[in-house]
Amino acid sequence: MSEGVVRTGVAEVDGALDRLGEGDGAGAEQWVEVYEDVHARLAATLAALDRG
Repeated sequence: MSEGVVRTGVAEVDGALDRLGEGDGAGAEQWVEVYEDVHARLAATLAALDRG
């Protein structure tokens, strides 16, 4: 996990934050993949909150 990232206590959100750390030192193409994955994870988490 990247330095300075605060844990939220929500497993889905913390997992997405961890995924952001995977982009450190990566090229632009990899960053797009990481960003899109994180965005999808967070969008799904928010949608689940709306449903539940």
